[in-house]
Amino acid sequence: MAGIQYLLWITTRRGLTHRGQVELLEQFGSAERVYFAQREEFDPLPLNGEAKRSLCDKSLDSVQRILENCDRLGIFLLSCQDGAYPERLLQLADYPLVLYGKGRLFRFDEEVAVAMVGARRCTPYGVKMAGRIALGLSRAGALVVSGLAQGIDAASLKGALQGGGPAVSVLASGVDVVYPPGNAWLYEDVAARGAILSENPPGTPPNGWRFPQRNRILSGLCLGVVAVEAADGPCGTLITAHAALDQGRDVFAVPGLADAPMSGGTNRLIAQGEAKLVRTAGDILCEYQGRFPHKLCRPQAMSAEEADQRLDAVPTPPPEPQPEEKQTGQELPLAPRGALEQMGEEQREIFFLLSEKPLSADDIVGRTEIPARRVNTALTLLQAGGYLKELPGRRFAAAVRFEEQG
Repeated sequence: MAGIQYLLWITTRRGLTHRGQVELLEQFGSAERVYFAQREEFDPLPLNGEAKRSLCDKSLDSVQRILENCDRLGIFLLSCQDGAYPERLLQLADYPLVLYGKGRLFRFDEEVAVAMVGARRCTPYGVKMAGRIALGLSRAGALVVSGLAQGIDAASLKGALQGGGPAVSVLASGVDVVYPPGNAWLYEDVAARGAILSENPPGTPPNGWRFPQRNRILSGLCLGVVAVEAADGPCGTLITAHAALDQGRDVFAVPGLADAPMSGGTNRLIAQGEAKLVRTAGDILCEYQGRFPHKLCRPQAMSAEEADQRLDAVPTPPPEPQPEEKQTGQELPLAPRGALEQMGEEQREIFFLLSEKPLSADDIVGRTEIPARRVNTALTLLQAGGYLKELPGRRFAAAVRFEEQG
């Protein structure tokens, strides 16, 4: 635990770039040595004043809060010192010292991981092509990696899930922050079948400047990057494509009409020889079949029309739950006061919370200091006792009211 504490401490130092964090680790040999170093040891290093002052602050309070939040929210930590940490990321000069995650822990170095990126404000053509390619990659055994934005990101993740495989989303926020909120249902699906990753601690907002930093992880985890739609000018898609080139990754691009505004960037990548032109998943998979024969398969052929039918079957986001009328005491059956007094403290806290309004398990974790695993245990026990009922959308509500204390 001490090792991860010191790594987290380095990542929370103000004024340090990601490359600066890596260089400090390499200079001192370990995170612990960085932590115990004195001001005079930092003075010769090419660090700004803010970074040097921050490195002299040895408080671990913020680190402890991060660890407590991770435990409470069911978030796993993967440090650059762990055996499961991707070697592909360690190849970067500015690799993240720590990754936060929800869902599965993938061995990325053994995966045919392909990042899919593109415009948020994409065209129907872009959505169709992203979905078809992701579907084909997933059916063949490749792992689709993307962000969680509207547009190409969402279409890629949905296509991968419809292909029967998992998917991975790399966020610019904390892994517990769903952005945009309208993709909460997709976030849940990806977390359940794949993984959500970030280098930012829980609660970190999706500030705009964090997205270009996130992109190096998106491409760094993968063998190649597919650009589906991008305007001809500075944009996140082209930033990611050029980061992939700098990292020695393959770059692929989907062509569009010569005068289509949202194909200007992808067409230029192809024209300049920076990206291979691709129209199907097979155009990408052929690059890796010889290197990963144990991972990739040849699924039964599927026509474009069949692929579109499957993609059309992707469920639309569930409607927002309608406000429910608060239950009055007369609507719920009466239970003896003694049963309430026999409950554990955490069960009572959860019961009273659910007496006010229906909540999901994640909502309860967010409103209390109770770790996720204990929230789930308490919900199970309360349901078994008949004190709670489960509502649609995995929400829970009180099923009884207790006698007033006499």
